[in-house]
Amino acid sequence: MSNNYDKIIQDNLRQLYLNLPIDLSENLPGEQVGEQFHFNAFGNKCVIDPHKIILGEEEHASVPALIISVYALHANSENCVLSPLKSFKEFPDSISHVAASAMPTSKLLGPHVAEIKKAKQRIVRTFNGTAGPSEAGGDFSFTLYPLPKIALCYIFYEADDDFSASVRCLYSNNANQFMPVSGLADVGEYTSKQILKLIDQ
Repeated sequence: MSNNYDKIIQDNLRQLYLNLPIDLSENLPGEQVGEQFHFNAFGNKCVIDPHKIILGEEEHASVPALIISVYALHANSENCVLSPLKSFKEFPDSISHVAASAMPTSKLLGPHVAEIKKAKQRIVRTFNGTAGPSEAGGDFSFTLYPLPKIALCYIFYEADDDFSASVRCLYSNNANQFMPVSGLADVGEYTSKQILKLIDQ
């Protein structure tokens, strides 16, 4: 499977650099250093190179690198519009991906709401995030930026006598301007997995 990811990533990088936009650094946004572009992605330093994507300290040929390559191909001059927040199913053409998007958020994070609450400052700091907007509701919430122009608002409901803990994930209003809907589902899933890694630190 990793070889399949690598092939798609390499194809995306070739397509990107074949007609490299002169304003790519502003559109990501990031810093251009020679042929490389540096920015933060999924809580790590990211480098896009003509031949590879580095996330953290390692070259990646996996889901996050694939997401990043698609994000770069769809970079444009629009700004991130946070609100009104949208559920995944509110995006056009999302119906076939709704189950894939909702399952990781609720199944992965629901059992860990108490631990996430304890680690929320570290999580928010890692993802260049903020507290959730007042209208988000829930017992607590935060907004994360897994990619510079795509925000995810996680809303947490703590367990009580009647209900188990649960989580909702909402997207910035125009997230689909920077990523196809199928990719947005992957952004949500991978970000949720990164949150779990942070609560274990």
